[in-house]
Amino acid sequence: MPWKKVLLPVHGNDTDPKALRLACDLTRDAKGSVYLVYVIEVPHHLPLDSDLPTESSNAEETLHRMEELGKEYKTGVEAVMLQAREAGPAIVQEAVEREVDLILLALPYQLQHGSFSLGKAAPHVLKYAPCPVLLWRLELTPPGNGT
Repeated sequence: MPWKKVLLPVHGNDTDPKALRLACDLTRDAKGSVYLVYVIEVPHHLPLDSDLPTESSNAEETLHRMEELGKEYKTGVEAVMLQAREAGPAIVQEAVEREVDLILLALPYQLQHGSFSLGKAAPHVLKYAPCPVLLWRLELTPPGNGT
């Protein structure tokens, strides 16, 4: 099924390029666009509009790198950096505002307290997204290689 508008949250990790490739493949037939969103989570003890230079720099670098990669894939890519208390609600709000057809959530295989974890944002997005959500978990990393 071709998707016209796909929202892809990025995090500055190894899942991002693979997820962008998938998002571009999903939009290619419809000559669609991929909307990248990098959410900086602002701690509750700080004002929401706090200047977070390290986090902002990481976000800008990630988004720039992903936009350049999108050009290689010959797909329209737009990027936005947001600051929010939690990523999940920010992703859902961005999906609503952009009227996307699909949210692609790419997750690394991660353990939390010895059990597989979706993290905090994914369950919120799965529960409240206004559109289909494609949850894409990367392959299992063998023990001793980052699990």
